Amino acid sequence: MKLVHLLLILNSPIMNFLHLIMFQDFLCLSLLELMKMTGQNYWNVQKLLRIVSKSCAPRLQTVYEMKMKRTTDPSSAFLPTTLEGLDKILHGGIACGSLTEVTGPSGCGKTQFCIMMSLLATLPTSMGGLNGAVIYIDTESAFSAERLIAIAQHRFPNYFATEEKLISMPSSIHLYRELTCDSVLKRIESLEEEIISKNVKLVVIDSVASVVRKEFDTKLQGNLTERSNFLTREASILKYLAEEFSIPVSSSFVLLFVQLLMSEMHRCMKIVGRRKGAHFLTFICKC
Repeated sequence: MKLVHLLLILNSPIMNFLHLIMFQDFLCLSLLELMKMTGQNYWNVQKLLRIVSKSCAPRLQTVYEMKMKRTTDPSSAFLPTTLEGLDKILHGGIACGSLTEVTGPSGCGKTQFCIMMSLLATLPTSMGGLNGAVIYIDTESAFSAERLIAIAQHRFPNYFATEEKLISMPSSIHLYRELTCDSVLKRIESLEEEIISKNVKLVVIDSVASVVRKEFDTKLQGNLTERSNFLTREASILKYLAEEFSIPVSSSFVLLFVQLLMSEMHRCMKIVGRRKGAHFLTFICKC
């Protein structure tokens, strides 16, 4: 919403000069700057600030309301991984409305897990999916369309028995190759409109660590601070998107930290701890 609509309430004489200003720009100004800009007195500016703040602040939600939402409509609360043991540990799957980070050694299956979750998100809700589109940000050129099709045919042979189904599923996964920190951040900052217009239900970044390692040498003075600022900015935007649209966000994109280790020998899962503002889970599974 443009601030011009709010300025109309106060009959501001300079509303025509503010038609491009958004909430964020407005709230960054001091009271004195707002008084000069709007031509209003102190009390009217305070009133305007309250209107703007109330309009853009997230709706308060009680813990009971959050619990009931997940209980009455599990499909909107979780994206099942279809791995029975893992879904049991996660109480239903990857949580919507939060961030999930999948970490582990190179070659352990992180990208395959992200590709599989992208496939699952496109499935109809009757099959445990989210019946929506996926945005997949690939920073390592590791995404494989062939692997996506192979997983679909292997896991759901009956559903993907026709060529029409095999064509429509990949069409719902929007792939972006971003190879620098700046391009990743710009892509994330532009996601809001795309999530709405394309009915996006899952966002995947594979991987955040790749571009950070390439561009920030922590041995150089100042790089550690710059890297922290970049990761903080990125996580803040992703957290907002996940909460605002109640979609899972996995980075290898909700903030749930998951360490994924693949083992051919056995399937064993355990919760190992928590981090501030996030869940932290380590699991070993046979894929």
